[in-house]
Amino acid sequence: MIHPEAAVRRSGEDARRVFRRTSNPYLFRPLTLRGVTLPNRIALSPMCQYSAEDGEANDWHLIHLGSRAVGGVGLVFTEAVHVEPRGRITPHCLGLWNDDQTEGLSRIASFISEQGVVAGIQIGHAGRKASTGRPWEGSAPLSPKHGGWNPIGPSARAFAPGWPTPDEMDHSEIARVIDAFIQATRRAAEAGYQVIEIHAAHGYLFHQFLSPRSNQRTDEYGGSFDNRVRFLMDVLTAVRDEWPEDFPIFVRLSITDWISGGWTTDDSSRLARLLHTKGLADLIDCSAGGNDSREHADPYPGYQVPLASRVRAEAGIATGAVGLINSPELAENILAGGHADLILLGRALLADPLWPRRAAAELRAESHWPVQYERADIY
Repeated sequence: MIHPEAAVRRSGEDARRVFRRTSNPYLFRPLTLRGVTLPNRIALSPMCQYSAEDGEANDWHLIHLGSRAVGGVGLVFTEAVHVEPRGRITPHCLGLWNDDQTEGLSRIASFISEQGVVAGIQIGHAGRKASTGRPWEGSAPLSPKHGGWNPIGPSARAFAPGWPTPDEMDHSEIARVIDAFIQATRRAAEAGYQVIEIHAAHGYLFHQFLSPRSNQRTDEYGGSFDNRVRFLMDVLTAVRDEWPEDFPIFVRLSITDWISGGWTTDDSSRLARLLHTKGLADLIDCSAGGNDSREHADPYPGYQVPLASRVRAEAGIATGAVGLINSPELAENILAGGHADLILLGRALLADPLWPRRAAAELRAESHWPVQYERADIY
């Protein structure tokens, strides 16, 4: 077996030799999870657009997500959709805490499905990282007098200097958030989505409970590994009961905190194995970091692939690789080497909505353009 670092750093010439021998590229093979089959192994990674009003999706979201479906991805994920107003990263993030918000998301799911693509939705809660400005406005914490609110978290520990100290969640708050996830899950199914992802990464609420650097509780939700994973397990159990049995659940994890004393790769493998055994997750979307402002990573193309590879091998569960995967050659090598089952693209698909069409041409895979675009099949 090729070592993960070697696979992601393999030269372009070596990659081309692999492609010439492959009549059916891994990147364009279907992937079946429960009763849902993705037409290929390319997914649009959830990426916040910070363009909603009152949590409602609008034409920007329709065109942004719809164009990637037209571009040939197999699975289109919404950005993070928050389960309650105080769980939003910014005041302009999507929400699913009331029935009015279902309409815009349903319109998007319908269009995606009409393209022969699977519609996925990510739901989450920002916890102590909520109530900030948009990136192009500086991403600084917003005070209540400037349109923000008091965030909540597992412990009264701020994310970074200058950030507000969150209100520590008591048991009634935990119960309310669990119920909010149940209601959002019900609405997501009603809106027509077939894959749901729970966002437990990047320093948001579930990650805050998982990591000992942010979770200083002394009750049954803090301290030991089993206690720190309890909140996520409780939510996933409730989501699994609400979500249609034939539809898969993804969990996005930060596999490591990139800092000493935090959540580790060993922890992630252990949690993934537990989720797989209990039938609470069908794929782990393997990202990293985001819970401590002092973390240090060394990004390079495919730098998080070894994390997906290890979780896949140790937990026996399907994984998704994400993070600076820009070329079809790199994506194909990740799958061909057995390091992941799905490739999630973010910036690459922002830059090029037709990335999958170009990838199909480079890998010599069959690709069916929308009839309206057949005249533009120049790859």
